[in-house]
Amino acid sequence: MACAAHLHCPPLAVAVAADLAVSALNPSQDSWDQAPAATALETLLLKELARLVGYDAELAAGVLTSGGTESNLMGLMLARDRVLGTATGRQVELEGLPGPGASPRPRILASASAHFSVQRAAALLGLGEDAVLPVPVDRQLRMKTDALAAALTGCAQRGELPVAVVATAGTTDTGAVDPLRACAALAAEHGAWLHVDAAYGGGALLSDRLAPLLDGLALADSVSLDWHKLGWQPAAAGVFLVRRSETYASLARRAVYLNPADDEEAGYPSLLGLSLRTTRRADAFKIAVTLRTLGRAGLGRLVDACHDLAVAGARTVRNHPRLELHAEPVLTAFLFRYLPSDATNADPTDTDAINASLRRRLLREGRAVIGRTELPGEGPGRVRLKLTLLNPHTTPAQVDRLLHTVVAAGLAEEAQ
Repeated sequence: MACAAHLHCPPLAVAVAADLAVSALNPSQDSWDQAPAATALETLLLKELARLVGYDAELAAGVLTSGGTESNLMGLMLARDRVLGTATGRQVELEGLPGPGASPRPRILASASAHFSVQRAAALLGLGEDAVLPVPVDRQLRMKTDALAAALTGCAQRGELPVAVVATAGTTDTGAVDPLRACAALAAEHGAWLHVDAAYGGGALLSDRLAPLLDGLALADSVSLDWHKLGWQPAAAGVFLVRRSETYASLARRAVYLNPADDEEAGYPSLLGLSLRTTRRADAFKIAVTLRTLGRAGLGRLVDACHDLAVAGARTVRNHPRLELHAEPVLTAFLFRYLPSDATNADPTDTDAINASLRRRLLREGRAVIGRTELPGEGPGRVRLKLTLLNPHTTPAQVDRLLHTVVAAGLAEEAQ
């Protein structure tokens, strides 16, 4: 069965071997004495990843996470604490937000194509999912700069407080990258924290060809990266980074049985105050081993290979009379749909139904797993199919055969 639906990569053998070693040793990174080597390794790895993002490694800080959902939660939590603490003229109490009426209504601005974890994080942080204002996107699903500017101005006019702007570098559906420099400038103008969700698109930093897509990433206050997507690591291999370590202050914790102050003063550092979790695997080891083995250049070649596959697949779609490409691939994914025989006069609702059902036919027959999504907006005609190509050993011919299999399934659905 051909599987090209989701952001799940085939992990590298070297990373699997490193992960197996970690599982056998089973260290926990909630205190130095449980994982001294892993503590030192994660610290060094995060400095390298901070440099990759463009941060000053001596000023930045970070931690390994379970993935983008946890990283996005951490970024928005630190944004809440910094911005609301500043707005009320004092530090926000660690156990919660200021009381009712103590501050303007907080708002988080994210594109209409941002990951659903942004709303979930807002709910968990006590802000409510409706605190997130969706910003319109263009055809390629990138946040519109003028719409973000208008939304921020609207907040000011209504007396609301923009806590954070969440920009996406690599949307789940199309790999679209928001205009990061413009987002940074607007966030700074309105005193908002800029968090960039680069869980998918962060892999572009490994490629000389694609890295320019992330121009402006270094201006973000915090960044999410997932190396279990375009990094070919076993899950989980998420990374959370902040540009300045002092912004981590509200997350700091002291447990006398884990990280007593005198131990840290004596040179036994703990990572406890950098993570939302207590027990935590040494996930830095597999990433470090992979980087040591392949280097940025080696991983970059894998990124480029997957990008080439997406470009070739999009070309097949563009040239096939029964397929319609939504937009050229940015990273390694693209959207398309099957066109019924009488596409000109076809009811959009029927077109949606055929695309949805042909995907289920492929699943039912055990032939392929392809993605399904819907474009932003209202009404019928928005259902799209999706290929997410993360196996650098796949060939263009295999992608071509998969797309022809999609067409055959569409024809079968029409014949029913």
